[in-house]
Amino acid sequence: MARLPILLYPDTRLYKKASPVGNIDAAIRTLVADMTETMYAAPGIGLAATQVDVHKQIIVIDVSETRDQPIVLINPEISGREGIQNIDEGCLSVPDIYEPIERAQRITVRALDGQGKAFSLDAEGLLAVCVQHEMDHLEGKVFVDYLSRLKRTRIIAKLLKQQKKRA
Repeated sequence: MARLPILLYPDTRLYKKASPVGNIDAAIRTLVADMTETMYAAPGIGLAATQVDVHKQIIVIDVSETRDQPIVLINPEISGREGIQNIDEGCLSVPDIYEPIERAQRITVRALDGQGKAFSLDAEGLLAVCVQHEMDHLEGKVFVDYLSRLKRTRIIAKLLKQQKKRA
């Protein structure tokens, strides 16, 4: 397994739409393992392949307290939504920025697991938010796109300042 570099906002590659995965082969399984390791090391609770510059419909998530219950979603599709919630969201591609975003409270998502088996997942609360957030990445959308232009401009300035400090 390997840790993968995570793209940082406003990198234009974050806006590239991901393609469906056709065949879940050894390369895809390796990518899933590498993404999972990268997510845990970051540390984060979700990671989309788009964030590691692989434009395939693959997501890994683990919202468990024990950090040992990863969920793999390949070619995910939301088939149902209920309710509304506003939870502060953060993103590994937008470090140290948290903003409330309106999302569905409960969702049902259909996907393939890491072995290619189809399944359905009913999610609510944080897991529902995480799935929706990561699925946005697959569509080429970052959570800050829901914010006003002024807030996005301030976030970009803050991130550029952080990058200069690290360099």
